[in-house]
Amino acid sequence: MQATATDSKTGGRSKLSVSGATKIYQTKTGTVHALEDVSVDVREGEFLCIIGPSGCGKTTLLWSMAGLHPLTRGRIAIDGDPITKPHPQIAMIFQDANLLPWRNLEKNIELPFELKGTKPDRERIDRLLDRVGLVGFGNKHPRELSGGMQQRASIVRSLAVDPSVLLMDEPFGALDAFTRDEMNLLIQEIWMETGKTIAFVTHSIPEAIFLADRIVVMSARPGRIASIYEVDIPRPRPVSIQTEPDFIARVMEIKTRIDSQRGQEFDHSAVA
Repeated sequence: MQATATDSKTGGRSKLSVSGATKIYQTKTGTVHALEDVSVDVREGEFLCIIGPSGCGKTTLLWSMAGLHPLTRGRIAIDGDPITKPHPQIAMIFQDANLLPWRNLEKNIELPFELKGTKPDRERIDRLLDRVGLVGFGNKHPRELSGGMQQRASIVRSLAVDPSVLLMDEPFGALDAFTRDEMNLLIQEIWMETGKTIAFVTHSIPEAIFLADRIVVMSARPGRIASIYEVDIPRPRPVSIQTEPDFIARVMEIKTRIDSQRGQEFDHSAVA
């Protein structure tokens, strides 16, 4: 495995381009400077992870990529087209599954089609349900599903409309260690099968190294890019790789980089 600091603009065609992204929130108690001059390209078909201290603007950056938060300054584009509102080719998976409690799993998955005014793609939905092991649970309501099953459903809901870009905001952070490992394996497999462009925010350094082609390390607020690491590990990657000396050395290297930033609150766990 190789993980080295690199230039963010090397290699690959850009799918998502972030240029000079700056975000300042106006609140009742004053201003919050969340991001300052962030520039990075997410390459087509790439799995990019974003990590950094708590409050460094990771989620703000991801939500801005999704068109949910307008920037104060700067530009974000998909295939060269500016993103100023939610984009049909971009899907978002949040920290919580956000399934509507009064709808069963099937109706939750069909929601994006309803919002677009289009007919659900039953063949694609059924194929995805089979892929994530949820066949037979279509009539179940969220309260009848485990946390892992709910997140699997949210993945199906996002992929059902066949976006080209998938944004994931700490989607497995609330899961137990065993379920988190299962979900990391699942999303790795889905990414390898579909070739989607994925930007994934996490607090876990091991999770980032396990999943990513590249890792963006952000500084403390206001968030800037401190380093970008290339991760060169053959795929598919088994969970057991996280116990190997080279893997742990990369964890410590990135941990040291993050610890050099101020005000860090971070998950330094070396093994999931």
